Amino acid sequence: MASLETPVCDFGWKAIDFNLPGVDGKHYNLASVKGEKGLLVMFICNHCPYVKAVRERIIRDVKELREQGIGAIAIMSNDPSDYPEDSFENMGRVAREYAYPFPYVWDETQEVAKAYGAVCTPDFFGFNHKLELQYRGRLDASRKEAAPVDARRDLFEGMLQVARTGGGPKDQIPSIGCSIKWRAD
Repeated sequence: MASLETPVCDFGWKAIDFNLPGVDGKHYNLASVKGEKGLLVMFICNHCPYVKAVRERIIRDVKELREQGIGAIAIMSNDPSDYPEDSFENMGRVAREYAYPFPYVWDETQEVAKAYGAVCTPDFFGFNHKLELQYRGRLDASRKEAAPVDARRDLFEGMLQVARTGGGPKDQIPSIGCSIKWRAD
């Protein structure tokens, strides 16, 4: 389980469309999840300790960002052959157990993760209303353990700025997490 950091935000990079199956039986693309003021695309999975440490904070932040006009979607791109906890069936179980307030979709071919340049779970991509990248940083100071309850909410504050101004913060701290589990070709 290699820990990786996300690259620096490539401001203005345009979101790439997708059409992925959700655990709720529906398919999702950018238009179906984009909010009036932007979109948060998250690459997460079920087994990663970094994701598990912040799962409830992600849920909290997505709910609060929705009130500000920011839509959200979570994409699982890991190859579940070596990580059965990340199977589509288990994705559905986790989404129901935690009452995910966002679509949880499977990138079975891993093409979406590759197109986005996703490197780890969690990996956050925050787009403005024009679907231009404005945030590529961490949720907060959490690692494999949750940060203190009063930790600065980097992602939430950054996406609030995106909702209000269309632009993200100049300084962003990279997210860190488990590497995407790529298929052996």
